[in-house]
Amino acid sequence: MKKFLLILLCMAFLTSLSFAQGETVMDYWYPRSMGSASLTEYEDGSLGIQGRTMDWNSPGHDFDLIAGNQYSFKVEVFQDEQTEAQMILSVAHTKDGTESYENLAFAKAKKGEWTTLEAGYVAGDFDRFVIYIETLGAPTLAYQFRNFTFTGVEAVFGSAETGSETTEVPSLKEKFQDYFAFGTAVTQNEAYNRQRMDFYASQFNIMTPGNELKPDYVLDVSASAKLAAEDECQAAVHFDRVKPLLTYAWEHGIKIHGHVLVWHQQTPEAFFHEGYNISKPLVTREVLLGRLSSYTEKIMEYLEENYPGMVVSWDVLNEAIDDQTGQLRDSKWLSIVGEDYPERAYEIARKYAPEGVQLYYNDYNTAYEPKQTGIVHLLERLLADGTVDGYGFQMHHDLSQPSVDQIRKSLERIAALPLKLRVSELDLTIPDNQEATLEKQAAKYKAIFELLLPYRDRLEAVQVWGVTDDLSWRAWGYPLLFDHNAQPKPAFYAILETLPE
Repeated sequence: MKKFLLILLCMAFLTSLSFAQGETVMDYWYPRSMGSASLTEYEDGSLGIQGRTMDWNSPGHDFDLIAGNQYSFKVEVFQDEQTEAQMILSVAHTKDGTESYENLAFAKAKKGEWTTLEAGYVAGDFDRFVIYIETLGAPTLAYQFRNFTFTGVEAVFGSAETGSETTEVPSLKEKFQDYFAFGTAVTQNEAYNRQRMDFYASQFNIMTPGNELKPDYVLDVSASAKLAAEDECQAAVHFDRVKPLLTYAWEHGIKIHGHVLVWHQQTPEAFFHEGYNISKPLVTREVLLGRLSSYTEKIMEYLEENYPGMVVSWDVLNEAIDDQTGQLRDSKWLSIVGEDYPERAYEIARKYAPEGVQLYYNDYNTAYEPKQTGIVHLLERLLADGTVDGYGFQMHHDLSQPSVDQIRKSLERIAALPLKLRVSELDLTIPDNQEATLEKQAAKYKAIFELLLPYRDRLEAVQVWGVTDDLSWRAWGYPLLFDHNAQPKPAFYAILETLPE
C-alpha cells in the first residue's frame, strides 16, 4: 500500500518591534481614526493612544502576510479610566479595494492592570493586512499597549529529503477504505495553502467546508434585497468563500459533504424579514418557505453545474432539537413556519438535490436524554415522509463525557432506524497535552472506533472536525489526530489498531 512521507519544515520568525538605525516604534504603528486620535511613546517602551471618538479608533500596524500561512499575535494592554473595558485584537484586510474585518481575541482589561490579548490567525487571500487594538463600548477610552509579538510559521508539507528525520505516516483514507470514507472539515484560509491541502488530501477523501456553505457565507443579502423588491420569495447566493476548497477538491477527486441549509444559527437575520431589512416586520410562512426554496434551488444548481457529482451529501437541518426539552428548539424557523418546518425543509431539499445526493439530519449530544429521544422522534417524522437518508452524529466529546457506554447506546438506538449513518464532526478534548493525557485521549478514540466498525455497511463516513490541534475550533483542548506540527498523535495510531490485521 502506498505510504505518505510527511515532513513538516517550520520556518518560524518572531518579532517584538525591532528597528533599523534611526527608526522608532512610531515608524511602525499609526493611529487609525479620522484624524482625532494620536499616539504617544512612553519611557517604559509602551505606546498610548488618546483622542479617540469611536471604538475602531486604534493603533494599527501593517503586516505582509501570506495566504494560507499561520501566524500568532500577542500584546499587553492597560487602561486606567474604567472599572474594566472590553479590548479586542482585530485584523482589517483588503482585497481589490474592499476592506473587511475579523476579531481575533477578546479580553476585559481591569483598571490599572496589564491584560494580555493573544490569538492565532491563518491569513486569507487579501492584498493588505492591518493588525489593530480596538475597544467595544468605550469609544473615548485612552489606553496603552506594550510587548507586542508576532510569530509566523510557514508550514511546508512534502516528502523531500532534508536533514530532519523522515516520518512514514499511514493514510487514513487508505487504511479505512474498505469500511467508510474518512474525512475532515476545512476552512477557507486552510484551502489557500496548497501544500497544506496536499497533506490533507493524502489523509482524507471527503471534506466539509467548516463554515463556508452556511447561510451566513452563501446568502447574498444585498442582492436578495434587490430581488425582493419584485418578489419577496427570491434569494440570491454567492460562493466566493467556498470556492478555494471546491476548486481544490474538484482537481483532486475529493468528495464534499455540504453543511448546512437550515440552521437557527449563522443565518442572516435579514433572511427572516420583509425586503431582507431587519428593521421591517418578519415575513410570513409562505414567504420564508419560498425563500428557502429559491435559496436551496440556486445552491444545488450552481454546485451541480460547476462541480457535477462532487457534492455527495448535505446536512439539510442542523441542531433542531432542544437539549433540555427534547422538542424543537425555539427559532425563527419554528415561530414563522411552524412545527412542520423540518418536513418542509427536506421536501424542498429533495426536490432540488441531484439524483443520488444523500440528505442528512445533523445534531450533537445524541448520547444524552431527553435530546436523544427528541432526535429519534424527529427522524421518525422525516422517515414517514421519505425525505431523509441519514443521521450525522456530532461527536464533540471529552475524556469523561459522554461515557463509551452512552455512545454505544446512542449508536444502537439511531441504528435501529432505517437510515444511513455518519460521524459528521468528531473531536475529543483533553485538559493538557502531557504524554499520559494523550494516551488517555488515544484510548477513548480507539473505543469510539471499536463501536463504529460494526456499522461499516451503513456508515458512510467518519469526519474529524479539523486536522491539526492548533487550527481546531477547540484548540485549547488538543482535540484532533495531528498536533500543531502536523505530526500524528497517539490517537492517530490508536484508531488504526482497531482495524483487523
